[in-house]
Amino acid sequence: MKILHIAPFNVAGVPITLVKAERELGHDSRLITLGKTRQAYEEDICLNLPFLNFMGLKSFKRLIGGKKRVYVSNKTPSRNEFPLQWTPNKAEKIFILFRESIWQKKVNRMFEEINIDQFDVIQLDGGVGFYRNGRDILEFKRRGKKIICCYTGSDLRVRGIIPQIDAISDLNVTVEFDHLQLHPNISHVCFPFEMSKFRANSPPDDKIIYIGHAPTNRAAKGSDFIIPVVKKLEREYPVKLRLIENLPYEEALKRKSLCHIFIDQIGDLGYGINGLESLAMGIPTCSCLAAGFDEEYPDNPFIVIDKNNLESRLIHLIQDRGLRMKKGLEGREWVRKYHDPVKVVKRIHELAGI
Repeated sequence: MKILHIAPFNVAGVPITLVKAERELGHDSRLITLGKTRQAYEEDICLNLPFLNFMGLKSFKRLIGGKKRVYVSNKTPSRNEFPLQWTPNKAEKIFILFRESIWQKKVNRMFEEINIDQFDVIQLDGGVGFYRNGRDILEFKRRGKKIICCYTGSDLRVRGIIPQIDAISDLNVTVEFDHLQLHPNISHVCFPFEMSKFRANSPPDDKIIYIGHAPTNRAAKGSDFIIPVVKKLEREYPVKLRLIENLPYEEALKRKSLCHIFIDQIGDLGYGINGLESLAMGIPTCSCLAAGFDEEYPDNPFIVIDKNNLESRLIHLIQDRGLRMKKGLEGREWVRKYHDPVKVVKRIHELAGI
């Protein structure tokens, strides 16, 4: 098959990992991203469209759309709408029309260059195409292409669906387990994760136990609770917090590999790519889990944490080297079993009937 992935950004490297897995299976797969992330993940076709990821964007979104457009928390949002729908106000509509009028020429030229009609499947990694009213995706559907929406990150929690696209989507999948509570017609697949890139870590043996935490957004990770707990333990045990924040991807991975224990996040949302990376390195990993995940995947290797038990579970790991080694080995095997990108792609295609 010929498959085209469209994503605003290569979020956590998920879209490009899916593309590479599809190529491994023999499909002709491409990825178009609208812009680049600061983590500098691998790209295929990146349009670098203007007015998408500029300095001060968060403040601008808050100005025209209110706090709800930028607020990310570690809690599953209440279901006033099921699913939440993206409904722009007047100021947002004006800005988006202006932005897309500038984008249109470049987008049309790209469609011609890649021969858009050759693709059989259009997968929206984020649930949105080039235009917020979905007119491009509606046209693809009219031409007989299968439409798949794959949700990642906070798109369903903060933005919500694009109603016009949701209405014609042939399949909705998500790599976020808590999204099952946010959409009535969506299936969960595991994060596609390239285990081959990671080796078991070798943290320094200098009598200090390094506890890593790598928040991309402190509110979403529960960092304001996690950091003080680890700082308290520093005064009582031979441990040190290794805070990995605002760094290029490769440097962040290097620092993570030097940790003995890793804390992904705390709250309602469950583990993310950070937790998978630490598991793949053989680092015992602490994280909350989304409601129902433990029952669906009872063999998961996470040290499950919440605000009540974080300190005690860290102390247990600090004092028991054997437990750290056991959990590290279990983590690598579990990631290999469930998060292999080829297995994930096969499951998506099975669900889509392709």
